[in-house]
Amino acid sequence: MPGFELFGDNERKEVNDVLNSGVLMRYGFDGMRKGHWKSKELETEIQNQFQVKHAQLLSSGTAAVSVSLAIAGVGAGDEVIMPCFTFVASFEAVMMLGAIPVLVDIDDTLTLDIDSVKNAISPKTKAIMPVHMCGSMANLQALKAICDAHHLVLVEDACQAIGGTYQGKALGSYGDVGSFSFDFVKTITCGEGGAVITNNSKFAQNADHFSDHGHDHVGTDRGAETHPFLGYNFRISELNAAVGLAQVRRLNEFIAIQKKHYTILREALSEIPEVVFRTVPEGGEENYSFLNFFLPDLEATRKVSVAFKEQGIDGCFHYYDNNWHYVRKWEHLKNIKTLYPIHEDVRNGLKYLETKTFEKSDYFIGRNLSCLIKLSWTEGETKERARKMVNIIRSVLS
Repeated sequence: MPGFELFGDNERKEVNDVLNSGVLMRYGFDGMRKGHWKSKELETEIQNQFQVKHAQLLSSGTAAVSVSLAIAGVGAGDEVIMPCFTFVASFEAVMMLGAIPVLVDIDDTLTLDIDSVKNAISPKTKAIMPVHMCGSMANLQALKAICDAHHLVLVEDACQAIGGTYQGKALGSYGDVGSFSFDFVKTITCGEGGAVITNNSKFAQNADHFSDHGHDHVGTDRGAETHPFLGYNFRISELNAAVGLAQVRRLNEFIAIQKKHYTILREALSEIPEVVFRTVPEGGEENYSFLNFFLPDLEATRKVSVAFKEQGIDGCFHYYDNNWHYVRKWEHLKNIKTLYPIHEDVRNGLKYLETKTFEKSDYFIGRNLSCLIKLSWTEGETKERARKMVNIIRSVLS
């Protein structure tokens, strides 16, 4: 998984281009650039790679999620339905806009449970936001049908699944708007960075303006540009974009390596009858950045997780006891611990978390281990890892 494992001459060349020009900002300073526009080049590469009309680079994946919601009109008092299994950035991005995250159960896809989504829709619902966790996707066709029936926006958080596909479309491009993360531990890294992709021209224009203080980017004099509406600073730097430019050109290479290592591990674990793999919706293909599987119960999963760590199998996560990726440990959200006052509508909108339980999600997350796939492994190392994992699981289950 992380692209930083395979940094090489291509990344260094792109960064040196920026350093040699002396222009680290993505906008302006046309005469100094020596023809280098790394952010623009990366946006074009993303458009081509994922077959979308528009891409907008941002400073982080979290910024990308917030911007994707904002450009779709999500704001104060609106409800956004999202899964209770995700990184905290997903609900942070919703709350930054004054909107209310409505957490619902997941199923064996480790993403949104369709019936739970249907039951959560209210007059305040504005968007449904599937989060494609750990390299695979939600049932996007079913979610799109719900959005169409209720006139809702489908916003894909594809930050952990870049390179995956659904019904022949890149994840992030199936809905109305999608977001990627390029942080240090993603398959494609800029160090820090993110992107919004969309085929909606109005959304794209909104993203372009909103992410740069409202600048309309007309002409070559930033001081003379107009400000059609209020915006914020979510700009990426040319240095970050330069790294990402080299990396995105290697995406197919990275996915192929991940698939090879993933397949070795999966084939080995398939020999254990008690191991059940996550469900990938029909028509979907993972990006192979994680191998996700279920064990018979919570106790066995905890024991295997501990044994993996003790015997040097790193990078396998049991999210049931994780502080950052599952609702059980999100006391700061449940108790609304912030440095600033929260609007009463949001505070009231989050009261459901005081009593809501997520038994269905507990059942799946409690039994799940999510093992990241490294790009830097050799084939021999991957096979040895698979052998050790099989032996540990069999020992615990025997």
